[in-house]
Amino acid sequence: MTRFAALIAVVVLLGACQNETHAVVSPVPSPSPHAAPTAAILQSADVPAKVNPCLGSGPLDVYLSVLANSDAALATRLSAEWDELLSHGARSGAISVFAANPSACKAELGATTTLKSVASVVIKFADEGQADRAWQAGVFAFVPPAPGQLLPGLTRGTGTGLGLSSFTYERPSVRLACWRHYVYVALVVVSNFDLNTFKAATAAIDARLN
Repeated sequence: MTRFAALIAVVVLLGACQNETHAVVSPVPSPSPHAAPTAAILQSADVPAKVNPCLGSGPLDVYLSVLANSDAALATRLSAEWDELLSHGARSGAISVFAANPSACKAELGATTTLKSVASVVIKFADEGQADRAWQAGVFAFVPPAPGQLLPGLTRGTGTGLGLSSFTYERPSVRLACWRHYVYVALVVVSNFDLNTFKAATAAIDARLN
């Protein structure tokens, strides 16, 4: 074969290679990591300016340690309940409490009926099954009502706007919601604020539970 013929052969071969269609392999996107409970709980921007963050807001272990200094009995009981959740698959948890008066910071959730406060708890579990079983059993003594149970201000299920595994209880002085979303169980307790404040708080948290 002459050099010219060899050159032609090379050009033809290169052209053939360039005309081949090659599959473009797109990288598989990594699944989005689940939000940390400390990022999912209510933040200062989520609550009315009338309330201030309480000392200890953040990881549940920190909150319980701070609470022990003001109410050892309550801290002991909540610690036992937290240990029970950990034994049933809880991986991490966080709490934020905002109050108009420091005395509400050390009160049991839902017990403040005269002072303005907003509290939230978010617990992340290993999987959705564990989260749902924990919600069914009750988180920090907030146990869902039996299906079909009728009480003024009580709603269970999709009517809450928070999914099937959810319930809300609304009274003039205290409004609360507890629900399971993906691998999380969330709790919101609002004292002496209107319905709009309550709905805004639950919506802010629910949007972060991925």
